[in-house]
Formats: sequence, C-alpha cells, structure tokens
Amino acid sequence: MDALSKIFDDIHLARSEYIYLNVFHPHVLGYQHEPSMLAYILLHGQAELGFKDTAERICMQQGDLVLLPSAKAHYLSCPAQDQFTNHSDINSYFHSHAQQSIDFGVEQPQRSFILAIRSKIDIQMAKPLIASLPDHLHIQHILSDSAPEWLQIGLQFLAVETQHVRPGRDRILDHLVSILLIECVRDFILNAPHASSWLNALSHPELSSALAAIHERPEHNWTVESLAEQCHMSRSKFAQLFAQVVGEPPLAYLQQHRLRLAARYLRESILSVQQTAHRVGYSSETAFSQSFKKQFELTPSQYRQQHQQKI
Repeated sequence: MDALSKIFDDIHLARSEYIYLNVFHPHVLGYQHEPSMLAYILLHGQAELGFKDTAERICMQQGDLVLLPSAKAHYLSCPAQDQFTNHSDINSYFHSHAQQSIDFGVEQPQRSFILAIRSKIDIQMAKPLIASLPDHLHIQHILSDSAPEWLQIGLQFLAVETQHVRPGRDRILDHLVSILLIECVRDFILNAPHASSWLNALSHPELSSALAAIHERPEHNWTVESLAEQCHMSRSKFAQLFAQVVGEPPLAYLQQHRLRLAARYLRESILSVQQTAHRVGYSSETAFSQSFKKQFELTPSQYRQQHQQKI
C-alpha cells in the first residue's frame, strides 16, 4: 500500500454528512471547531470565509471549493461585509438537518447557495497530516470545463448520491469524500512551495516506502537499517535524508506513530494496556507506559479512563 493511502486509512475518515445552506443576504454563518474535515462548494452567489483568530479572508465565487482539513473555527459571510448583523452557527445542523436544505435570513432575491460536506476523523492519527497542511485549500472554478477531470467526475457522482436515497449510499459518500480530499492533498503536494516536509516524503520516490512500511506494520521491530532496506538505501544516507525531509529521525517518527495508534486502541478497544503495548511494537509494558505518559501527560490507564468519561 502506498503511504498516502495508508495515512487516510489511519485517520478513519468516515461518517460523511452534508447539508445545503441557502443564505439570503446579508447573513453570517459561524462554525465552531470539531475534529473533522470540512468542505464548502459555492454553487451560487458569493461568500467570504474568515478565521476567528486571524485577519486572513478567502473570497469565494460561484464554482469555488474550499477545503478545511482540520475544520478550524471560522465564519462564512454572505456577502462580504464589515458589520455582521445576522449570525447563525451551523454545527448542529449537520445532525438535525442532515441531507437537507436550510434557509438563513429573510427571503429575498440576493442569496448564496452552498453545499457543506463534513467527515469525521481521528484527530490524533491525523496530526501529521493536519500539521503539514494549511488551514484551507482553495480550488477555484470547480464547476467549469477547465476543472481537473477527477474533480468533475467526483462532483457528478456526489451530486447523484446526495439527491437519491439508495442502498449503500453512506459508504459511497464516505468513499467519494475520501477521494475528493486525497486529490486535494495530492494537488497541494504537487504545488507545495517547500520540498522538505512530511507531505513531500509521502510522494518521495525512496522515503515513501519507509513511511508506508511504518504505517502498514507499526508493530514490527523496525530499525534504521531495516527501514533503509525498504528504500534500497544505505543506513547513513537514509537516516540523513529522512531527517532532512520529514523533520525528525526515523525511529522518533516511528515512536510517535506507535503512541498515536496506542491512544486509538485505548479509546476504542478493550485491549489491556499490556496487549496495547505489544500491538504497537513495545515488548515492555513499563517502557510503553513511560513513553505514553511523556507524550500525553497521562498513564495509559488514566488516558483510557478520561476518554471513557467523555463518552
């Protein structure tokens, strides 16, 4: 399995939801951060997307797509304006009005019509991906003939699936959204201004083999030598290149991935702490517990208990 595919397996992109936002001008939609990926497709009108902690603004025109990899808290102003008078938070609508069209504001001719798509993710497993991506990815004119073929085909399938209730639709929608997100990430990697990053390592002709191996078999007793063999490189050259591109040594990256995976098992499975330690490649429960506490500031048992209290 290639590295990027395995990364998307790891983050558990699932439970895709969508709503249509029919926004009469002027009106502002707010979104509070939740562990998810979020995409807006502006089907009609105009909008300005802004983040609550920065001055950056993204002007959206009809046919634009904006992907928010970590669904950072933001607002959509329809149209752009200095004073926000009418405001609605939309988080809850993904549950209460799933697959529906919701009207906002007082009905009038000027309006914006937006398809909002949200997919839940495992925020711990997604950390390397989220940290490597900007707060937003803006793709313009996705509804035009000049748009990438993958995007045109994906949106056509998405339109069909969102307009008809058919068996297996939820799984189809999850896969379609996954493809949309993967292609957006691919496009970003191809046009990324910096060659030295974790994202670039995913498509690196040599390093991607090591990353795929780590994510495919994290429990394996990997060494720098054995990872170098996966890339058909010498130990010293591999270690130097990995640290240069990824930003940390190979075994440090392996440990971080194992601990993120262990956190998932503690949250979602009934494995004991010892079983969890062995599942992610630790032969010693004590060594695992020490590493886990250093990373999460909680023992594995405390982490599990804290998570269960939140459920």
